[in-house]
Amino acid sequence: MCSLGCRVCGWPDVYEIRLGWQVAMAQSQTAPICLVENHNEQLTVNQKAIEILDRISQPVVVVAIVGLYRTGKSYLMNCLAGQNNGFPLGSTVQSQTKGIWMWCLPHPTKPEHTLVLLDTEGLGDVEKGNTKSDSWIFALSVLLSSTFIYNSMHTINHQALEQLYYVTELTELIRAKSSPNPDGIKNSTEFVSFFPDFVWAVRDFTLELKLNGEEITSDGYLENALKLIPGNHPKIQASNLSRECIRCFFPNRKCFVFDWPTHDKELLQKLETVSEDQLDPKFREGTKAFVSYILTYAKIKTLREGIKVTGNRLGTLVTTYVDAINSGAVPCLDDAVTTLAQHENSAAVQKAADHYSEQMAQRLRLPTDTLQELLDVHTACEKEAIAVFLEHSFKDENQQFLKELVDLIAEKKELSLLKNEEASDKYCKEELDRLSKDFMENISAFSVPGGHRLYMDMREKIEHDYWQLPRKGVKASEVFQSFLQSQAIIESSILQADTALTAGEKAIAEERAQKEAAEKEQELLIQKQKEQQELMEAQEKSHKENLEQLRKKLEQEREQLIEDLNMTLEKQLQDQKAFLEEGFNKKAEEMNEEIQRLRRNIEDMKQKKVSFVDLIARECASLFFSPISLIERVARGID
Repeated sequence: MCSLGCRVCGWPDVYEIRLGWQVAMAQSQTAPICLVENHNEQLTVNQKAIEILDRISQPVVVVAIVGLYRTGKSYLMNCLAGQNNGFPLGSTVQSQTKGIWMWCLPHPTKPEHTLVLLDTEGLGDVEKGNTKSDSWIFALSVLLSSTFIYNSMHTINHQALEQLYYVTELTELIRAKSSPNPDGIKNSTEFVSFFPDFVWAVRDFTLELKLNGEEITSDGYLENALKLIPGNHPKIQASNLSRECIRCFFPNRKCFVFDWPTHDKELLQKLETVSEDQLDPKFREGTKAFVSYILTYAKIKTLREGIKVTGNRLGTLVTTYVDAINSGAVPCLDDAVTTLAQHENSAAVQKAADHYSEQMAQRLRLPTDTLQELLDVHTACEKEAIAVFLEHSFKDENQQFLKELVDLIAEKKELSLLKNEEASDKYCKEELDRLSKDFMENISAFSVPGGHRLYMDMREKIEHDYWQLPRKGVKASEVFQSFLQSQAIIESSILQADTALTAGEKAIAEERAQKEAAEKEQELLIQKQKEQQELMEAQEKSHKENLEQLRKKLEQEREQLIEDLNMTLEKQLQDQKAFLEEGFNKKAEEMNEEIQRLRRNIEDMKQKKVSFVDLIARECASLFFSPISLIERVARGID
């Protein structure tokens, strides 16, 4: 057990975390890199950092920290990275971090996950010409992170909350939907599904955690500080606005308080080189608890409808948001998701198509013995390709990308059919040429009495040997039929020249030859009809199997929507109850409309459970339909 009693609280032992970091650091980005540069109040994305993110296909846990400059943010981030240094600390009053810096590391306690640490330039730097870039840095940190840490000094009081006025600007700096929302904070539920968990880190805390003479937790300290102050004075209302915004936008909140690292001024100026035993024991304990909590409970960055953000998706979001800011527009969450979907779905189509091609190449040996053999492999590979697409795609509006994939697979299937026919045709012709070589080179040997019988015996032997050959493929009958047709004139000549046969016998032989040729033609026609039937049945089977995959995904997404709505409703009810307990009845009443809307949506989604599947069946006459658009239609109650 660690010194924090981690076995009791459920957090991992510090020793276990350190072991995890030994592995993580061996595989990680070696040093932080600037992700968003801030030059002369102009934000630009560092493409080298985007290239690092593009190589990360794992889900990312994104932890960002903001706060006033020179308050020790970088130190905490280095602790999360398991290092004494990395993000620059500095020992002067000058801010060391400009823009947003990124450090990507394999998560020490979550296999197959990447931990992305974002350290930001200090807010309120006196060297800045204006504070607009502060607001954007704050907003970007909220948009990009799954856990958002606000770092402040000494205590959570009126002044500390005033310094957090950036949170009150979020509804002006960010839009949830393409159309502007005039209601602002009243419809905060639109933002909650995008916003991260909130952690307040209070540094150099020297007060006792007591309230009305009783000990409280650091979380209780935060919640008490966020209670609204009664009164209608403009200053009181302004003071309450930060509190209300934090409560509405960040329903999941946590607080940590930290003692002074050390009271030795010289050591404070070089914390990156100070050994652990030189730090104050209470500070060490608080830091360990903070690191353990973040590494345990910081979640994967997700978007609405449970869409997990990977490293490459995070890079697209960064670029999209910064481009919007630089264009003078307000970053829109839905628009960013749409842009991300366009990028991801295009990549998903290619990934799925490549999977289909690779699997077909691995599993097929051309020529296939039968058409059905090829179709069975195609059906299995197409099913897998559709699964790959569904796994990596989302928000496929108007069926654009699904149609593109199905068309690509259809083209690849036709190409495989053609190559299979060509391989079969080539093989059969080569084998027939080999089997009939001596026969054709000595054709004159049959121009003797009884030659027709000798000719037929030899041709029947060729036919027998030909049909004994394995894996001739789909062109076997057609190629042999062509061979027989090429022999018709030769056979007729040999027959007429055979003096051992009477005229009647020759006529019978001619009639028999014509009948056999007609039968062969009929067999070939039946075979082609059978192949057409096999093609149709294979297509129908593919559609059914792919539709079933889509049904499952749609049901999962519908359940996810209901779960998200229930969680949002629960948070709204908790906030409403808190407002009532604090005596703010009017604010509690203002929440009723949003609460009722959420309840109606949840009830509608539950009642649509049967008609949801029916709707899919009606609109899915083919494979070309959009999972997300159907879900949204059902959610809105369109039958």
